[in-house]
Amino acid sequence: MSSTRFAPDRGLTSRMVVTMFLLGLLYVAFMGILIAVGVQALVVLVFAGGLLLVQYFLSDRIALFAMHGREVSPQEAPELHGMVDRLCAMADMPKPRVAIADSDVPNAFATGRNQQNSVLCVTTGILRRLEPQELEGVLAHELSHVAHRDVAVMTIASFLGIVAGLMTRFALYTGLGRSRDNNGGVPIGLIVMLVSIVVYAISFLLTRALSRYRELAADRAGALLTQRPSALASALTKVTGDMARIPNRDLREAAPFNAFYFAPALAKGTSIANLFSTHPPLERRLEQLARISAQLGRG
Repeated sequence: MSSTRFAPDRGLTSRMVVTMFLLGLLYVAFMGILIAVGVQALVVLVFAGGLLLVQYFLSDRIALFAMHGREVSPQEAPELHGMVDRLCAMADMPKPRVAIADSDVPNAFATGRNQQNSVLCVTTGILRRLEPQELEGVLAHELSHVAHRDVAVMTIASFLGIVAGLMTRFALYTGLGRSRDNNGGVPIGLIVMLVSIVVYAISFLLTRALSRYRELAADRAGALLTQRPSALASALTKVTGDMARIPNRDLREAAPFNAFYFAPALAKGTSIANLFSTHPPLERRLEQLARISAQLGRG
């Protein structure tokens, strides 16, 4: 990772190492079981690897296309570009491409495999709702994701889940579930499907746990860069509160992209266990920002 002035986070590094180690261990065990039961997993691995490469190298373009974002020039959005210029200078990092998505859902996201190939996008909804200092806090949070290569890390971490999901479909659609071993025992496909489901569930929980911590790390890095944790806390509170006034249909359309967003888009009445969430609870994020504010001796 290129050096920036974003505050280092040893907790983030250690969690990333532990999560990647556990995912790697799980991957080895999964492949060992597949080989042991005689499954030729090469086709699935090649297909999953292709998906991973496409997601890795084209994540910025895919995200912009999916979320209807449009790159804007400094002449089209001078204030937004000015904020990004200032924050990039403070963080000593290259400036990402800047985009705006025409959506009333108040949110922002940054994506790209590295600092040289990244895009930062905000919605028209968040531009209308936030004060300049609040928006600056959100942008600093998103730039932290770029600086720490969070998209690349999460893409790689998701590889095992993709393989497990594809193996489950492979067992269901190829008739593998009807084939039995030489002793007429349990169908090989059933073994593959059950193992794949377990592997997918474990990898899903591990990547979600890593995603939640990376959001906390981005909050911390962004607050320390701007030295205004209260502005980021205010933005979080506004965005989360205003989300409740967005039509359910719009929230459902935005929900598949929660992993990218500054704050998750959840439809009203939705109750999702924190264990399965891409983001930590609002209360935990605000508590961390309050501690940082106290440490800095200001808001």
